[in-house]
Amino acid sequence: MSEVKGVEVNILGRAFTIACPEDERAALLAAVAYLDKKMNDIQDSGRVVGSERVAVMAALNLSHEVLTARNGNFDVGDFKRSVLRMNDKLDAALAPQDKLL
Repeated sequence: MSEVKGVEVNILGRAFTIACPEDERAALLAAVAYLDKKMNDIQDSGRVVGSERVAVMAALNLSHEVLTARNGNFDVGDFKRSVLRMNDKLDAALAPQDKLL
């Protein structure tokens, strides 16, 4: 079993320390990034005011995603497009690194 350590994260501009086993750190950071993006998107829409309301809306959206996937209404096409968009973003972010090597 991996040692549990505190991981510092930022969600919607607020710092949190979350206890997490070292071998789950990458998954935690990915979840934090996903949640932070969802919450920022909701806040940026301007339709929801207040961090608590933004958090509730994000929780509802994420719950809907999980339940939709669990109930078999998972759209593979949307998932593939999301993965391709993430891959394009990664390629763009890593392109400057190629010049260094």
